[in-house]
Amino acid sequence: MTPSATITPASGPAGWFSRSEAWLDGKGKGAWIAAMVLGFVFFWPVGLALLFYMIWSKRMFNKSCSRRTSRHSRMHTMHSTGNAAFDSYRDETLRRLEEEQGNFEAFLQRLRDAKDKAEFDEFMGERAKAAAADRDAPKAEA
Repeated sequence: MTPSATITPASGPAGWFSRSEAWLDGKGKGAWIAAMVLGFVFFWPVGLALLFYMIWSKRMFNKSCSRRTSRHSRMHTMHSTGNAAFDSYRDETLRRLEEEQGNFEAFLQRLRDAKDKAEFDEFMGERAKAAAADRDAPKAEA
């Protein structure tokens, strides 16, 4: 077999399916849902097949779109631009932003904890008042 006669994996009948799947993945979950709805509208077995495929491949229940995750993963796998000063600045800025995000998340957690404690203290105060009122009620009736 000559090198020019090799068959690429994306050619043939399965090639269009792989390309379509990659294209829909690039557009996100909304594109998969739109394709499924259009499949139901034009020819219901196609829509049903897409629905089963989305459930089987777990695309239906992913919490995030592939666009968002690919953009996020690109941020952490940035390659050198060739300019050391810019690369250093970018890395320091990303580190600082991640630190600020962590600090902000810790601040939000402290707020949630304080709110929970305040609600619990209020509950316990109301419970103590109700218990005191129950103790005082028999004395008043006697």
